[in-house]
This record gives sequence, structure tokens and C-alpha cells, in this order.
Amino acid sequence: MNIKKILKIILPLVLGGLLVWYSISKISIEILIDYFKEANYTWIFLGLFFGVLSHLSRAYRWKFMLDPLGFKPKFTNSVLAVLVGYLVNLAVPRAGEVSRALVLKNYEEIPFEKGFGTIVAERIADLIMMLCIILITLFVQFDFIYELLTKNFNPTKIIIGLAILIIAFYILTSIIKKAKSGFLLKIKTFVSGLIEGVTSIFKIKKKWAFIFHTLFIWAMYVAMFWATIPAIEGLEVPLGGILIGFIAGGFSIAATNGGIGLYPIAVAGALALFDIPAEPATAFGWIMWTAQTAMIIVFGGLAFLFLPIYNKDK
Repeated sequence: MNIKKILKIILPLVLGGLLVWYSISKISIEILIDYFKEANYTWIFLGLFFGVLSHLSRAYRWKFMLDPLGFKPKFTNSVLAVLVGYLVNLAVPRAGEVSRALVLKNYEEIPFEKGFGTIVAERIADLIMMLCIILITLFVQFDFIYELLTKNFNPTKIIIGLAILIIAFYILTSIIKKAKSGFLLKIKTFVSGLIEGVTSIFKIKKKWAFIFHTLFIWAMYVAMFWATIPAIEGLEVPLGGILIGFIAGGFSIAATNGGIGLYPIAVAGALALFDIPAEPATAFGWIMWTAQTAMIIVFGGLAFLFLPIYNKDK
């Protein structure tokens, strides 16, 4: 393993550790532990139940995308691959998508590039759903979203960056298309399989079922966030706060390993906009993150162990 790969693994963990320290500095450990002790775990487990439903739905939706390519993986393997992917993402961001494709390659003999292509297509569908939630939130809390975008993004720089990327992509694509041998031909073959996997979303036979599961997955994500709020006695969050807190938490998960350290900060910051005290808001963020992470570690770990047992004949 080279230095760059090591740094990709270590730096997010170091950043997460610093963020944990920063978050804990805002609330004493003793008080945080009290919140965990006094939390109503009925609501927490209800939230986790919604989370489990979202994972099962994601695994089932994946089958719709693989079907047009001629592959029909076992639902159990699809579920286990999804759980393993979430677990791997805790250690190395975005590596979970690779591990999902590798699981089906090893146990269902689905070519990696095609399986990975369907996962990319799946992420595009998820991105669309996140944008939809942001648009809904924009109507609910327009001032907050507008301030967030204008503060963190420079429109001119974005346009210049996109122009450079488009030109570079065009040049690279032209070179790869002309490849007839060697390493570039391997890239061409890989990209072809990847594109086939991505475009599988347009060949889905059960389009309405795919749309239903996509909506259901994200409804369960929001429901998981909403259901955990009553776990802290007296914590009341309006609809706008739920949506903004959910979005902030979602972005934090993408920024660090599973949102370690950053998730409680992001959620507390979002809830602070609605005059919710920092102490219960931060405690809620920690309880929410801990519950999600524990679920991923437990189910992901069991999936790792169960995969070779379930596929012992292969």
C-alpha cells in the first residue's frame, strides 16, 4: 500500500478525531452520558427499524438494475453486499461501493465493472432524491438555504471548473475511444462495462417499482431522523428543522468516515437555527450518529461473517 492510499485512510480518521474533540468540548462527557442514560430507547429502536427497512429496500431495488444486464443475484447476497458496503465506508469513504460490486463478482459472478456501474446509477438516483429534499426544504426555509449556498459556493469558480472538466473529459474520451491495445484498451473495456451498468437504469422493466423503492428508501432515512427526536425528553423540532438537520447530517456523512465527529456538529448547528439549545441538540446528534453507526457495525460485521457461510458451495 503506497503513501497516498495510507493518507486517504488516515487523514479522514484524524479529521474525525479532531471533530470529536471539538464536539465534546461543547458539552461535558458527563452530561452527554446522562443524555444517553435518560434517552427513550423505544424511539431509538424505532428509528433503527426504519434504517433496516431502507437497507432491505436498497438491496431489493438493486435487483431491478441488474436484471436488464441479464443477472439475477440472490436477494440475500444483495442484502449482505449492501451491509458490507456500509461497513467498509466507515473505514474508507466511497470504498463501500467498490466492495459491494466485489461481493457480487465473487459470489454471483457479475462482472465488477457492470455491477459497479449499477451502483453509480443508483447513486445518481439518490443524488436526485437529495436534491428533491433540498428543494422541498428551500420552500420551507428559503432564507437559510440561500445563505448557505451564497456563503460556500462561488458561481464563477463553479462555471470555470465545470468548463475545464468538460474539456478534459472530451480529450480523454477521444483518446480512449481510439485505443486498440495495451492499458488504454483495458480502460476502454472497463468504461464500456461501467456505462452499460449506469444505463441499466433506463432499461429497467419495473420502472414504477424502482421509483417506489427509491422514494421509500429516502422516506425511511427521514423517518429514522424524525423518530429519534422524541428519544430526548422535551426536544421539539419543527418540520423545517427536521429537514435541514437531515440534510446537514447527510452532507457530514459524505465529508468524513460515516460522519464521525462532524455529524453531531452539523446537526446541532442546523437545530440551532431554530433556537434549540446547543446541549440537547448536540446530545441528539451524538445519539443519532451512535445509533446509526452501531447498526452498521453490527449488521455489517455479521454480513462479513455470514457471506462465506451462505455461499459455502461456491
